[in-house]
Amino acid sequence: MDETTDRALIDATRPFARESRARSWVYLVTTFLLLGCAAVVAVRAPWWPLRLAASVLEGLTIVRAFILFHDFLHGAILRGSGVARALFEVFGIAVMTPARVWRETHNYHHAHTAKIVGSNVGSYAMVTTDMWRRMSPRDRFRYRLVRHPLTILFAYFTVFFIGMGVSPFRRAPRKHAVAGVAVAAHVLAWGAAIWLGLFVPFFFAFALPLFIACALGAYMFYAQHNFVDMHVQPRESWTYVRAALESSSYMEMGPVLRFFAGNIGYHHVHHLNSTIPFYRLPEAMAAIPALQSPGRTSLAPSEIIRCLQLKLWDPASDTMVGYEAAEVEVTETV
Repeated sequence: MDETTDRALIDATRPFARESRARSWVYLVTTFLLLGCAAVVAVRAPWWPLRLAASVLEGLTIVRAFILFHDFLHGAILRGSGVARALFEVFGIAVMTPARVWRETHNYHHAHTAKIVGSNVGSYAMVTTDMWRRMSPRDRFRYRLVRHPLTILFAYFTVFFIGMGVSPFRRAPRKHAVAGVAVAAHVLAWGAAIWLGLFVPFFFAFALPLFIACALGAYMFYAQHNFVDMHVQPRESWTYVRAALESSSYMEMGPVLRFFAGNIGYHHVHHLNSTIPFYRLPEAMAAIPALQSPGRTSLAPSEIIRCLQLKLWDPASDTMVGYEAAEVEVTETV
């Protein structure tokens, strides 16, 4: 695509960036009502299987609420609303994602998707096979750790508590004071639940749902930019539109998962124009032919395993590969 075509494609998405204010409020109110009801059942249900089911429902609803939070910070919904801002500031602390930290890192991610240098800001770090071969053992260990499946599974502690809370506060305590507040709030909540003998209701109504939401969110974010058909451009020829279309996936989901994931599976559309409300992303994809042939992935177990095996960008084969591919290349060369 040339610059004129890129601009025309972005212009074609602008009509879909018009929000229905009433619709946004309905989705916000109903989502948080569902979240509250699931939490009450998780606390008060007399049978643990019902508590567990409520915890899972609450975890999935946290993901949906996070998409509203995410869209608000992009200016896609409820722009200028003081009520929404206050609600999402509190929500950000509750889900260990302080609004200011998320906004800064996520906006950087949008502006630098799939650039090799700096890809670790607001996203999972990515290096080429050649860079991997030149990395020190210590740097390789860190890279493996960031991309390890257990890091994604335990994302509440790794990606969010440490990555979105502890690390930003340590780097800039004044600038990211709210990150310190979030860390303190979570530590106090865990401590109080244990001290007061309330760990069981705390586990079902807070710890488990948040663990589920963070793990699912961290994996979806991983797969949206680490999939079989993705393409990474050389930095010198990088363009925003190609990065959106070729380095952001379309994650196939059924209607139930699309509801809880807030249509974030339409990730290539979102990256092309982040001011499109989540509920209009399918509409934009259906209306614009250039958006209808994206790289695809899904939450099928086989697809999850395949995505988790992709670790490095190989410019020679123009595809994502596993660590072993870089070692094989060295052996063949020698």
